Amino acid sequence: MAKPKKTPRPKAETPRGFRDYFGTEVTQRAEMLAKIAGVYHRYGFDALESAGVEKVEALGKFLPDVDRPNEGVFAWQEDAEAEKPGDWLALRYDLTAPLARVYAQHRNELPTPYRRYAMGPVWRNEKPGPGRFRQFYQCDADTVGAGSVVADAEICAMLSDCLEEVGIERGDYIVRVNNRKVLNGVLEVAGLSGDDKENARGIVLRAIDKLDRLGVDGVRALLGAGRKDDSGDFTDGAGLDDAAADVVMGFMDAKRDDGAATCARLRELVGDSVVGLEGVAELETIAELLSAGGYGPDRIEIDPSVVRGLGYYTGPVYEAELTFEIKDEKGRPRNFGSVAGGGRYDDLVKRFTGQEVPATGVSIGVDRLLAALHAKGRMDTQAEGPVVVTVMDKARMADYQAMVAELRQAGIRAEVYLGNPKNFGNQLKYADKRGSPVAIIEGDEEHQNGMIQIKDLVLGAKIAENATLEEWRDRPSQYEVPRADLVTRVREILELYR
Repeated sequence: MAKPKKTPRPKAETPRGFRDYFGTEVTQRAEMLAKIAGVYHRYGFDALESAGVEKVEALGKFLPDVDRPNEGVFAWQEDAEAEKPGDWLALRYDLTAPLARVYAQHRNELPTPYRRYAMGPVWRNEKPGPGRFRQFYQCDADTVGAGSVVADAEICAMLSDCLEEVGIERGDYIVRVNNRKVLNGVLEVAGLSGDDKENARGIVLRAIDKLDRLGVDGVRALLGAGRKDDSGDFTDGAGLDDAAADVVMGFMDAKRDDGAATCARLRELVGDSVVGLEGVAELETIAELLSAGGYGPDRIEIDPSVVRGLGYYTGPVYEAELTFEIKDEKGRPRNFGSVAGGGRYDDLVKRFTGQEVPATGVSIGVDRLLAALHAKGRMDTQAEGPVVVTVMDKARMADYQAMVAELRQAGIRAEVYLGNPKNFGNQLKYADKRGSPVAIIEGDEEHQNGMIQIKDLVLGAKIAENATLEEWRDRPSQYEVPRADLVTRVREILELYR
């Protein structure tokens, strides 16, 4: 009789395109999100936590490929094998499409305008790459039901405040603002209006969006016949003649020293286009409102090169770029780049209600912003670990638990060593691995005398590295204190390293 096959052990590995987050990464993200939420709250926005799963039809054309509903998202069909299969469901692709569904579903109970912020993971079934994961965090704020560009100006100001709140200094970032109506006016002047020119318009938009990467010559090639990249692959262009390409290139070069001059140049480019002139007027209003609030061009500027890739933007668009230099994987200097973006999308809720509902909002890339703070040295690579109370006698565990309780009640993070206490050296190795600043030691002799030993692990590590004998004598890394002084003396050490 053949032996039954053993079930193979599962491989302990994360799925491709996903990763695990530990200790410091999780707490730093939570702290940053709390700071951003504080800014959103001050601006009058309310929190919303929508479902992590949506019906695919609710995401609609905003999927990468609507004809294949499981492409681009992680999707499945309820009761797929049943005689009457259920709905197609998907993990949410972003936080904006769920907002549109929530507002359409609950609009009678919600105030108008509805101002909400949301934070959480989103999932995209796309090819992963370096720094590009299939699950990542977004941090959004949106105003639904306000048609005035006052709402757009407010979002830009709030984005600026968020960046400074988390530690990005003024001068290390810029929020750039444009208006898709202006671009539509330019495309109209260039002869790209009408349904039959939709494909060409898409190529032009993508080309403009790649200006930083391809340069002027690369974009110009894509406006014309097309472009061959370094690998030899050829990308078809929009097929514009020289005159039409000149109009588009003029739009990209329209930025001037101040917002008023930039808007004046844009007025020249859009000519008699009604939609283009409307867009320029909105940009002028936004610049005026921001200036009145103290947000000058050192923080927020009008920049025609911002187009944003998503097709549903209908008016002002904005992007936050970090301007300081970092080194890429080959050691070459480059700007850090974009960490947030958004704009006005007046047609999104209409898919559910049949009526146009104005909306505008911004999304902050949490992981990229955290990476930026690390690159600037404004995040500790290791968070402070807990104070570790070592165990010298298992029979006196209640005494050690009493110490931990005192420390915790005083607001100090602390734990008792729960491993095998037989080897005391292993307890100190554990404390080092935890990043503990202090270890508490109480043997039988200390207990009988009402004393404890306090070991400053941070100083001990420094002394072991490079301190002189005189420094050791001036400030020992381990010393004895009365048991009653536990909390006071531990707090003194912790304050030295904060």
